[in-house]
Amino acid sequence: MNIKSGFILINKPVGPTSHDIIDELRKITGIKKIGHAGTLDPFASGLLIVAIGREATRNIFQFIKQDKIYVAKLHLGAISDTYDRTGNLQNLTRPCQVLSLEKIKKILKTFEGKQKQTPPMYSAKKIGGKKLYELARKGEVVKREPSSIIIKYIKLLNFKWPWIEIEAHVSSGTYIRSLAHDIGKTLGCGAYLEDLIRTEIGKYKLNDAHSLNEINNENWPSYLFQI
Repeated sequence: MNIKSGFILINKPVGPTSHDIIDELRKITGIKKIGHAGTLDPFASGLLIVAIGREATRNIFQFIKQDKIYVAKLHLGAISDTYDRTGNLQNLTRPCQVLSLEKIKKILKTFEGKQKQTPPMYSAKKIGGKKLYELARKGEVVKREPSSIIIKYIKLLNFKWPWIEIEAHVSSGTYIRSLAHDIGKTLGCGAYLEDLIRTEIGKYKLNDAHSLNEINNENWPSYLFQI
């Protein structure tokens, strides 16, 4: 690879889309051929691996299938049509406050290992050539076949009603929004995803990532790394 083709670890903030980050890097670098490995929703933050230049984008597939680690905050006692805080929220009247720490840990344990997970309607997955979120915005709900995923572990980091915070090590293709929804359903009280941070992709860590504020049209090549 040449000096102006390679990869950058970006710390994506809450707000912009993953594509917004790509657009900003195109302005900074003057290079059009830029891609990323794994979309983060606008409300989510954390590690985004970006490929800059034709040679790098050809090799981005090496990151896409790698395991990922997330820190997620779940809101209990309510559900969302998007499975996250950006959707239409509905509070539930079930007596969820009686949940014990022990019960939550026990339920989380059942999600570890090989699982079948149904993609959410509000996702970029395509069925019949149409992205699911495009159909969902029209009020359409279609049958989605569950995908095979692996959840290496789920750690309970914090619990204070109505919030639980977890760390999850998951295989590629896992939807954390669906995981939050399914956890709430199994707990019997409903849940949606309030916050999400991606902290690792394979061996690459958020602690080594850079904000766009650090990068400009002169220094950006110094942030590139090769594989």
